[in-house]
Amino acid sequence: MFYVKEQLNDAMEVSIEINDENVFSRCPHCGSEVQVDLAEVFADGEIDLFGTVVLCDSCSRKLMGGKPCGCEQV
Repeated sequence: MFYVKEQLNDAMEVSIEINDENVFSRCPHCGSEVQVDLAEVFADGEIDLFGTVVLCDSCSRKLMGGKPCGCEQV
């Protein structure tokens, strides 16, 4: 099990298990919250948590010239 841990103050610490439902990022273009499936993002074997960005659906479509990629239902 992997988890994140944050010290809130001297007396309180929070640990949360990382799973396929609780990982999120911010779209670097518009700032909207994007739910992330880490297994899908790193399926190619390249794992770089600091250098990886995930765009929202809308910004992904704009970046691709407004054309759907065929990988999602629009």
